[in-house]
Amino acid sequence: MSETPDRVPTPCPSCSPDLETVHEVLTEGGGQLTVRCSECSHVHKIRPATETEVTLDVVVSQGGESFTANVTTPEDERIEVGDEFILETDEVLSTVRVTSVELDGQKRVEAAPAEEIETVWTREVDNVAVNVTIHPQDGSRDDSHSITVHVPGDYEFEVGAVESFGDDEFEIDAFVVRGDAEGYRRDRFEEGGDTGFAKDIKRVYAYDEQSSAWSAW
Repeated sequence: MSETPDRVPTPCPSCSPDLETVHEVLTEGGGQLTVRCSECSHVHKIRPATETEVTLDVVVSQGGESFTANVTTPEDERIEVGDEFILETDEVLSTVRVTSVELDGQKRVEAAPAEEIETVWTREVDNVAVNVTIHPQDGSRDDSHSITVHVPGDYEFEVGAVESFGDDEFEIDAFVVRGDAEGYRRDRFEEGGDTGFAKDIKRVYAYDEQSSAWSAW
């Protein structure tokens, strides 16, 4: 249930019947609010507008698995790919990002008002798994291997930086961002100093620092 605001915009029958002015909320009861006009101090009652809400199915991808939850939102709320919101259920409390919006008939779109949506597809972005392809320093692809690192969604990867995860130590050569990531000028970044958040990154490419140490030895 939404909280009653301290002030509301509404027409004043005394000084501005055709124009909304700010009113102070004095009391609430019987589905009505008693308000006082900030312009002329006239006190009167209003019946606040109520928003019609809809319940949406939300599919959450989390750590290679998925589950379905329900959220309630105003029917005219526009939901689009890239939106992030906090999902709270009995099982989980996390931030998720919209990856796809599904309408009736399994039609996928980039955005739509909630009243038209059948399912919202999302993935968790509080904690994420990032795939890293590691190449030997000699450039050979035959001995390349891939690992998956688990980090907070706001963990920042930087081209040229050296990272250590478990037994792996590598220098980042490039990274590719996801299609739902916003604020990036392109899909692939490979200039020294380029940075990206883990929740936005699809894959990191790197060179094995350990193979460099072995070759120097």
